[in-house]
Amino acid sequence: MGVIFDSCIWVGLAANQVDRQEVIYAAGDAPIFTSTISLGELSYGVQSCTDPTQRAVRASYLRQVESRPTLDISKHTAAAFGVLAAAVKMAGRSLRPRYNDLWIAAQAIGHGYTLLTLKGKDFADLPGLMLVTLPNKAY
Repeated sequence: MGVIFDSCIWVGLAANQVDRQEVIYAAGDAPIFTSTISLGELSYGVQSCTDPTQRAVRASYLRQVESRPTLDISKHTAAAFGVLAAAVKMAGRSLRPRYNDLWIAAQAIGHGYTLLTLKGKDFADLPGLMLVTLPNKAY
């Protein structure tokens, strides 16, 4: 079984807002993956940064994350996304602020992997999702 890091884990590690030992402990011996969705979110963080020094730091970190095993969107991911989006809508919650989270959760479900996040409430009550939430200084 593998572990997918939510985007906030990557950001938290880069900003030293997440205890690295807790991440290592939570992942255990499982292979660690990043989502193409997270790569997009991290790329947005680089592209939207106006400070040249900070932008270079972010770009360097993005290259490090890009070197990790990455999960693409598949037919199985799309099917899982449909189930999750319908469940959220039927629960009376808005889909709009959650699209990226739902895609990442769908990848975890589609592969049978655990999702590691700092924002467990964003993934609460998603059917079939194996979730581990870590404590964080910023959230």
